[in-house]
Amino acid sequence: MHVTSSFAAFNSSDELKPYQFDRRDVGAKDVQIDILYCGVCHSDIHMAHNDWGFTHYPIVPGHEIIGRVLSVGTDVTQFKAGDLVGVGCMVDSCRTCSPCQNHLEQHCEQGMVMTYGSPDPHGADAITQGGYSTQIVVDQHFVLRVSESLDIKAVAPLLCAGITVYSPLRQWGVKPGDKVGVIGLGGLGHMG
Repeated sequence: MHVTSSFAAFNSSDELKPYQFDRRDVGAKDVQIDILYCGVCHSDIHMAHNDWGFTHYPIVPGHEIIGRVLSVGTDVTQFKAGDLVGVGCMVDSCRTCSPCQNHLEQHCEQGMVMTYGSPDPHGADAITQGGYSTQIVVDQHFVLRVSESLDIKAVAPLLCAGITVYSPLRQWGVKPGDKVGVIGLGGLGHMG
């Protein structure tokens, strides 16, 4: 276990407060990441305020994570210490059901594991805790390489707002010159 410093919501109305918790050990297929930046998504605020009615406190929000690899498990071949990487809103899934086999882990029949607020399949009676923390341990399948040429503090929102706008544009074959509408003036609107 790795003692991790973070900021957590302890109830639906107070401000985030410092919190320490134990991150799981690095498993054979895991990547341990030193978090450099984490974007603030409105979903983080919804979870902290229990707007959806399923928050378990204390909760460490944050799912737009950019950081450097600290260590990797013995079966990890795509990443090494020092690599710049990102983690979005998911950190695990069964990877055996039909949606998972077709790169649609968000539709996992057994339930995707969110970066925070999901039962942690690697920890007894624990929930996943997010990126408003110093480090995170994630299965390599849910880690993305980030180009060193980018402004890394500006990259974090791409992992939620960015992909949320990009995905339907790609899905529907939008090309230069096409007209589209993006609803929202926050992160999605700005990314669009």
